[in-house]
Amino acid sequence: MQGKRPRRFIAGAVCPRCARMDKIVLDPETDRRFCVSCGFSEERPSAPAAAELATRVSRAAARRRDTPPQVLNLTDPAADDDRD
Repeated sequence: MQGKRPRRFIAGAVCPRCARMDKIVLDPETDRRFCVSCGFSEERPSAPAAAELATRVSRAAARRRDTPPQVLNLTDPAADDDRD
């Protein structure tokens, strides 16, 4: 019993079966999570579920676009009112 790591609750986790919050526990020895309320249990996925979808933000070509700098003139609207 000495080398056993304690189980840890996952804060804010909601059980997919009973929908109760803060009842999911992670067992680091077996890498399983389970609900202490309803008994739901599942293993942690070993591989990523799917590759990231290509979007206009994640595409390499979208990140390489250089835009020319623009000059901005900042004015104070209160100073414009004083001239009237």
